[in-house]
Amino acid sequence: MQDGLRVLFVEDEPLVRQATAQSLELAGFNVLALPSAEAAMPHLSAEFPGVLVTDVRLTGASGLDLLQHCRNAAPGVPVILVTGHGDITMAVQAMREGAYDFIEKPFGADRLTETVRRALERRALELENHALRRELAGPAAGTRIIGRSPAIEQVRMLVANVAATDVPVMINGETGTGKELVARSLHALSTRHQAPFVALNCGAVPEAIFESEMFGHEAGAFTGAGKRRVGKLEHASGGTLFLDEIESMPLALQVKLLRVLQEGTLERLGSNASIGIDVRIVAAAKGDMETLVANGTFRQDLLYRLNVVTIPLPPLRERREDIVPLFEHFMLVAAVRYQRPAPILSELQRQALMQRAWPGNVRELRNAADRLVLGVPEGGARADAPDDSTPLKERMEHYERAVIADTLARTGGAVSQAADLLQVGKATLYEKIKRYGL
Repeated sequence: MQDGLRVLFVEDEPLVRQATAQSLELAGFNVLALPSAEAAMPHLSAEFPGVLVTDVRLTGASGLDLLQHCRNAAPGVPVILVTGHGDITMAVQAMREGAYDFIEKPFGADRLTETVRRALERRALELENHALRRELAGPAAGTRIIGRSPAIEQVRMLVANVAATDVPVMINGETGTGKELVARSLHALSTRHQAPFVALNCGAVPEAIFESEMFGHEAGAFTGAGKRRVGKLEHASGGTLFLDEIESMPLALQVKLLRVLQEGTLERLGSNASIGIDVRIVAAAKGDMETLVANGTFRQDLLYRLNVVTIPLPPLRERREDIVPLFEHFMLVAAVRYQRPAPILSELQRQALMQRAWPGNVRELRNAADRLVLGVPEGGARADAPDDSTPLKERMEHYERAVIADTLARTGGAVSQAADLLQVGKATLYEKIKRYGL
């Protein structure tokens, strides 16, 4: 369970409170057990990093009173109600008024811990969503490097070590591995962060206009040059110039770039005036640069000038432990962008994500997360669809989830109508809705 998350448990019977708290602690939860609603209220705020589990019948203010207080003081905190009176109607009404779930006494430890675990996952997602909104509104928006693999830890360490310097950096990795993200992170953590970050994809600029794009030109320098143009190098002065697909740069212009880097000055096309520039170069390549040098398509002296520090970015297939954290991050970003709720991944979905090849790397993963948030099917089928190796129990659960989801869609989310169509009790249906994250 995520560090820092807590379970606020309220029960006025001392023995029950102690036994239940111990049960939750043995399951790995951080528990604060309190005897009354009044004692719990001061702990509840919009920033409370956890969930509330409360008995409905309490001495003094009731669990329903505590639910109402939580809705006002901490609207994002999931509330799980415990009732020993079999009052399903009351519990269902409480869920309509904002409770996350309810549990009837007597209940098994597994039932409680599973409900608490799901609620904590939802709370963690919501807290991360809020943090992401703040990050996206900040000056370093979109520069966080996500992942927990040793390779990504190494990338973060290298970025932290060299960001504040002006040393040229070469980022090497396949298409879609996040090279521009690393470049932006280097810029955001540097002393140049308030100056421009300028990106130029060397492979996307036609050779005929590459020199003008990079170095600028004066009016009349060539046919069609009606006015002066400031090139990328000059525009980035004081900041960072990111040269993506550097291996695609025309050989003739490599000589000119090398001279600019050595002398710190450039001349626009059609001008003899030298312009001083102060720019940090971060380059990115997706091929073996040494092979290009050996083949004579890339200058060795320019390569030595650019790759003082090299940051290798491995493909997703070599760091599979990063797939799910990245996917969940992209879901949150998409949820903020499209104003949609961020789904909670099932275990089947997590396994399916881990097993995919992801030849497009992080870019492909981000697109898949966008589609999931938008409700667009993945290639005509669900990402968590079972295959022939899936155990029968999981196949049955997948089918049951699909039937319930389809029925809820047909009833517009009306649980009572869906329960009638499925011929199950409302309490049973509510439990399955929670279990399947619907």
